[in-house]
Amino acid sequence: MPRKNRENCRPIEILLVEDNPGDVRLTQEALREGKVRNHLHVAADGVDAMAFLRREGQHAHAPQPDLILLDLNLPKKGGREVLAEIKEDPELRRIPVVILTVSKAEEDVLKSYNLHANCYITKPVNLDQFLEVVKSIEDFWLTVVMLPPR
Repeated sequence: MPRKNRENCRPIEILLVEDNPGDVRLTQEALREGKVRNHLHVAADGVDAMAFLRREGQHAHAPQPDLILLDLNLPKKGGREVLAEIKEDPELRRIPVVILTVSKAEEDVLKSYNLHANCYITKPVNLDQFLEVVKSIEDFWLTVVMLPPR
């Protein structure tokens, strides 16, 4: 079913892996104002993100996300390591991973795509631009793209 006609369907499950509380709030705000019903789950570090994805510990009943928004600079386990683990796992590798980070370094872009990131977006520092970026992620990944079934 095309994602454009999601009004009567189940909400999209999104995992945001982000350690900056301000960026979490901005993402929540942008998605709340968006067109697509969603449930946003937040992991503040890479270890918690992998526990969520593998449904371990307190995340035993976590839903499988339809989309992952992943920062590269994370405590405990970095975003590149998380991305590598996701894409090596047959149960998780089909979940689209959007890198959403402050880094503009060519090396980070190349490493992310070599690890099979689906998209690489640099976070703008301007508040309005940040909100616009999150809305564009929603527009593309949640209304235009056909996501794989869970």
